[in-house]
Amino acid sequence: MFCLATAFAAHATTFYVTISGLGGENDYDQRFKMWADDIDGSLKKAGGDSNVVTLVAPTRDVIRTKMGEVARQAKPGDAVVLMLIGHGTFDGTEYKFNIPGPDITAAELASLMDHIPATRQCVVNMTSASGGAIAFLRKPSRVVISATKAGTEKNATVFARYWAEALRDPAADVDKNESISALEAFHFAQHKTTEFFDTQKRLATEHSVIEDTGKGEGERTPGADNGEGRLAAAFPLVRLGANATAARDPNKRPLLDQKEQLEQAIDKLKYDKISMPVDAYKKQLASLLLQLAKVQEALDKQ
Repeated sequence: MFCLATAFAAHATTFYVTISGLGGENDYDQRFKMWADDIDGSLKKAGGDSNVVTLVAPTRDVIRTKMGEVARQAKPGDAVVLMLIGHGTFDGTEYKFNIPGPDITAAELASLMDHIPATRQCVVNMTSASGGAIAFLRKPSRVVISATKAGTEKNATVFARYWAEALRDPAADVDKNESISALEAFHFAQHKTTEFFDTQKRLATEHSVIEDTGKGEGERTPGADNGEGRLAAAFPLVRLGANATAARDPNKRPLLDQKEQLEQAIDKLKYDKISMPVDAYKKQLASLLLQLAKVQEALDKQ
C-alpha cells in the first residue's frame, strides 16, 4: 500500500507567506507584528525545504507582487501556506483585509492563491470577520482556517496569538510524531482561545472554524462524520525536535520524507475508515504502520 504514502512528492518546498495588517492604533500594530514575527521564527527553525516570507503592513501591490513570485516559483508538488493577522471587515457581501491604502478582498486573495500551482494549500485567516471570507477561499484542495465562524463576528481576535504558540509548543503535537499538522494547530489554538474567554469571564466574540472539503461553511468540530479536517490532518506545518534536525541533514532527509509521507497517508486513511470495509481498513493500516516502523528504525540508525 505504499502508493498511498507517495501521494506527496519528496523534497517538496513549502512556501509560507505571513501578513500582518493595519492595527489602527499602536497597540494593535505592535501585537500583530509580534505574532507575525513569532510565526516567522518558528517556521525558520523547523528545517527542511521552505521559503518563509513575512510582510508587515504591506500594500495591496506588495501582496500581489509577493504572491506572484510564489506562483512563479512553486511547483505542483509543493505546498503554500498563507496566514493573515489583523483586522478584517465584512459588509454582508464582501470581505476585506485591512492594509495600508486600498484593502484587499477575499475574492482577490482567492484569485492569487488559485494562480499558485502548488496542489497543497492552506489559508489561515486570523482576522476579525474572517468567517466572511470562507465562501471565497474554499476549494477542494485547500485547507481554510478562520478565526471567526462568520463575517458578523467583528471584534478583534486573539486566535492569532495562540496559532503562533501552536507552531512552537510541543503540546500541540498530539500524536507525538514531532510534526504539527494544520489540524493539530487548529485544535490547539481553538482550545486556547476558548480558555482565554473563560478565564477572563467574558462572552466569546470569536469562534474558529475549519473548512477543507471545498463546499462547507466551516466546522467547529471537524471529524470523519462531517468530512472536515481530512486534508488538514495530513498537512504538516512545522517540524519539531528530531524531525527538525533530520530535515537539515542531507543523509537523513530522504528517510524523513518517507516517514512523513507514511504518516500523512495514515492520517487520511483514518478519515476514510467510516466509508471502508473493516477488513480493508485494517489491512491498509497494518501495511502502513509496518512500513512506518521500518522507516523509523532506519532513521534512528542514521
